[in-house]
Amino acid sequence: MANDEKRSLTLRDVSEASGVSEMTVSRVLRNRGDVSNATRERVLRAAKDLGYVPNKIAGALASQRVNLVAVIIPSLSNMVFPEVLGGISQVLENTELQPVVGVTDYLPEKEEKVLYEMLSWRPSGVIIAGLEHTEAARAMLNASGIPVIEIMDVDGKAVDTMVGISHRRAGREMAKAILKAGYRNIGFLGTKMPLDHRARKRFEGFTEALAKSGVEISEREFYSGGSALAKGREMTEAMLKRNPELDFLYYSNDMIGAGGLLWLLEKGYDIPGEIGLAGFNGVELLQGLPRHLATMDACRREIGTKAAEVLWARVQGEDPDMIHELVPKISFGDTLKRR
Repeated sequence: MANDEKRSLTLRDVSEASGVSEMTVSRVLRNRGDVSNATRERVLRAAKDLGYVPNKIAGALASQRVNLVAVIIPSLSNMVFPEVLGGISQVLENTELQPVVGVTDYLPEKEEKVLYEMLSWRPSGVIIAGLEHTEAARAMLNASGIPVIEIMDVDGKAVDTMVGISHRRAGREMAKAILKAGYRNIGFLGTKMPLDHRARKRFEGFTEALAKSGVEISEREFYSGGSALAKGREMTEAMLKRNPELDFLYYSNDMIGAGGLLWLLEKGYDIPGEIGLAGFNGVELLQGLPRHLATMDACRREIGTKAAEVLWARVQGEDPDMIHELVPKISFGDTLKRR
């Protein structure tokens, strides 16, 4: 959607939707003045339904925009997102825009709160991870009147523009490589996927490709919280105790995969002959392991770079493509046989 097709909501919009005066709307949103509870609730409900966010710089700047870009990501401890931020910063440092980061911890209600606060300062654009948001968050993004770039994923419907990879395609491609190498008794180890939508989509693509070849997942194990390396070790041990016949383990990310690899090496498993392994993300830190874990690069820095380039083009009035899909490649490492 081009910039000139967007319009920021105003007090008048909320006034019309709630049936009270603009002055009353202003009082409610600033929590000032004597307003009945019923009127207050009506105004707040109308504002939320519209996706209206109060303008904290109203009257202070003629442009009604500040040269900030709201960058909203789920985690800073996950090594994926610092690289994304690096790509964004590299591009924006050559412009008049400055990124400001908000962290959601993969919690939809926290994303909604962070988005509300950031939009209230009227940034020039939003870069936000993922395509799944609450209805209220989606309403705010739709009503913001600024470029919205959703990153990391292209499997779904964007509010505006999306830059990322197809996680379902990534899962399918890894499944094909595993099957081509001759593995058939496969276990999956991953995060609590109701909150990690991209891991869920990789799992869906993975199982879909297996099913087309008549193969089903033999075992699955999920976790949330705690040290990823330690959890990888724990889950790998538990899974192989339940099913010693497994010949391949597919991890939803490289960190738990590294934990599993270390445990298997300690126990003397023949990798990749007796059992193969693969993760996801292509984390460079893990190149120091005794064996290189098979993985797939998530195009992290490239996603950050492209998102910032698209946003800057939009701010300047250009109208670039709405979908930018990058294609990750498999790195076979030392844990996935090549045939």
